[in-house]
Amino acid sequence: MTQISKNIAIVGSGLVGSLLAIYLRKRGHMVTVFDRRPDIRTVEFSGRSINLAMSDRGWKALRKVGIEDQVKELAIPLDKRALHVIGKPLYFQQYGKEGQAIWSISRGVLNRRMIDLAEKEGAIFRFDEKVWDISLHEAKLFTGETEKGEWEEYQFDMVFGCDGAFSRIRHKMQRRSRFDYSQDFIDVGYKELTIPANADGSHKLEKNSFHIWPRGPFMFIAMPNLDGSFTCTLFLPFEGEVSFEKIRTKRDAEDFFRTHFPSVSHEIENLSQDFFKNPTSALVTMKCYPWTYWDKVALVGDAAHAVVPFYGQGMNAGFEDIYELDMLLEHMGDDWEKIFEQYQKIRKPNADAIAELSYRNFLEMSAKTADPDFLLQKKIEKRFANKYPEKWIPAYWRVTFSDRPYSEALSIGDAQEKIMKEIMKLPDIQEIWDSEAIELKILELLSAHEKDSIFF
Repeated sequence: MTQISKNIAIVGSGLVGSLLAIYLRKRGHMVTVFDRRPDIRTVEFSGRSINLAMSDRGWKALRKVGIEDQVKELAIPLDKRALHVIGKPLYFQQYGKEGQAIWSISRGVLNRRMIDLAEKEGAIFRFDEKVWDISLHEAKLFTGETEKGEWEEYQFDMVFGCDGAFSRIRHKMQRRSRFDYSQDFIDVGYKELTIPANADGSHKLEKNSFHIWPRGPFMFIAMPNLDGSFTCTLFLPFEGEVSFEKIRTKRDAEDFFRTHFPSVSHEIENLSQDFFKNPTSALVTMKCYPWTYWDKVALVGDAAHAVVPFYGQGMNAGFEDIYELDMLLEHMGDDWEKIFEQYQKIRKPNADAIAELSYRNFLEMSAKTADPDFLLQKKIEKRFANKYPEKWIPAYWRVTFSDRPYSEALSIGDAQEKIMKEIMKLPDIQEIWDSEAIELKILELLSAHEKDSIFF
């Protein structure tokens, strides 16, 4: 559908802001991207990033604007988890069916590429330019060196806030009546660490796996990079018996890694140095509504719905926002107020669902992945799903390897979990888990849910 070219501002040059710029330029709009930070292509990475896990939703959004292949050059497919449990051999757990994988990408490397691609499409980037205020009803931005100094005024047709969990654009929207807002910090923080490549550039751990050291209330993860290194993240409570506050010296750090992560003991010197060099960061879930103001302003990505990173869906959800917004543009033309209204109605329930799923996945990754009953349950589910794919799609597959709504993955996943709890209570389940009797029992329990049409 033909559209009138608009003069559009995007606040935030991160992954979501850059991709949105590409989408809008493809539709013929003038796009200016503002960011208070320097150009990421000219600075060293800060040591507070978690490697990204690109999944089907993200690839779908990139494919629509023809950049999937250029981004895949930067990514490594991970088809399984590698579980490092103390006292047990390394255990591998396949993510999905044959050929299904999530893809490990460095956030900084990807962001640099996305900005390059957006500039190639004709987007203008204004780095080191701080947005201090916005006139919502006029779509005017005000920038300057300091909050109290002189400001420059920019007039646009509309403004997109893609400036993250602590969005300046959303902050102004929060002052309006009946704006719902909540933020919830969990008591676990994170710190980025690195396992360097071998001398020959090869990886020190299995390359095509998402490595997890589950330790109950805390965990350590590692994701591969193209240069042979692994970007690692330590998730640890801020306070308590085992916590960031207890690790005050290099000796404390060495003892911590030697005690809890013996399989990386050969990297203790490097990990201990990183521990004190890199910042400790917090994790927040942020929810708000509405996401839009008239036909002038809209929030996209973390500015509208920040989630904790344990499902690897933050970026994917933001990219899906853009894809869905573009689909509305395709069908509704220039009625931006109606487009914005539909956009937030479609996306809000799904944003809330992935927030809940992301928090739950922390409990799964840190504690349950080392639990024999949990592992058995997953084996039963996978076996049944492979035999009856039309009747059972596990929640993880729905989130990661499909584009079905997150809200559907949450509701159906909850119903499936109720069924599996009944299955796991059956006598001698460890011996008969792969029997026909178990299949028939699952089918019977599924049949009882058919009246609600929840699985169909």
